[in-house]
Amino acid sequence: MLYANQSQTLNITTKQQYQGLLERVVFSTLIGMPCCLCLFINGTMLFTLRSKAVFRETSRYILLYNLLFADTVLLGVTQLMYIMAVCRIFPTYPVCGVLAMLAGLANEISPLTLVVMCMERYVAVCYPLRCATIITVRNTAVAIIVVWAFSSLNVLIRVLLLLNFPFDQLQSLQMTDVCSDIAMLLGPMSDIYDKAYTGFVFLSAAVAVTCSYVGVMVAARSASTDKASAHKARNTVLLHLMQLGLTLLSTMHGPIIVSLSTILQRLIIVRIKNILYVFIYILPRCLSSLIYGLRDQTIRPILMYYLCCRLSHLSKHI
Repeated sequence: MLYANQSQTLNITTKQQYQGLLERVVFSTLIGMPCCLCLFINGTMLFTLRSKAVFRETSRYILLYNLLFADTVLLGVTQLMYIMAVCRIFPTYPVCGVLAMLAGLANEISPLTLVVMCMERYVAVCYPLRCATIITVRNTAVAIIVVWAFSSLNVLIRVLLLLNFPFDQLQSLQMTDVCSDIAMLLGPMSDIYDKAYTGFVFLSAAVAVTCSYVGVMVAARSASTDKASAHKARNTVLLHLMQLGLTLLSTMHGPIIVSLSTILQRLIIVRIKNILYVFIYILPRCLSSLIYGLRDQTIRPILMYYLCCRLSHLSKHI
């Protein structure tokens, strides 16, 4: 009787392990394939934006390149962290800290760049006579440097908060759980700062983009404004607003998971994290290249040419 119970328990455990392994394989395949496709499209888009002088010397294309570069870095780093989690690879705290900070840096650059892109459209419509003197390559470079500096300052503050954690009291620097941005919130101060900074960025970016949209709407109704240009700028700013909303959701990913972890089981939390990873991280970064690339009449033919050439090149090797 005892042997039968032990055998039944062993069979149930083996079945659960098999189901867990099968679930990890299915999830990793379903998530990995669209992520690799997005990385391929983003890489082609980045190459396209550096292939012609008109893209390198126009402010909105320079800003778009900065946005796509940050999105591509974020996709690459988060996919690496996801693969490590699926394969149960637990790195050391310093390695996980570098990956988490790099992902955080790229994640903060995206919404700030979208804010600058909205302001660029606002200036182009509301101040058409001064647009050429305000929106220059030099000023665009300064704006990008400010965005990177502000985001880097946030990462530096996070690193300083991590240094206050008593790592010397740990038996080992080897992590006992998967590497994630939430795992690096070591201490109450890191958690408080993360929530405060996320709220600040969320509100500031939303207010800036909304004000730009309202300004463009007002200019579109003005008799002295080019109606076609104002209408196109309004649609562009509205597109930026929608993209910003999706991007800002990724900044809320950590607080959402932390809040749910107090009321839900770990297995359910893991499944929710997988779903949120697809819809909060992968989907918005894929839409950037597709929407901006296919919508722009200057980029579209060149982008399609490079995509078709690379796909045909890959098919020949396959």
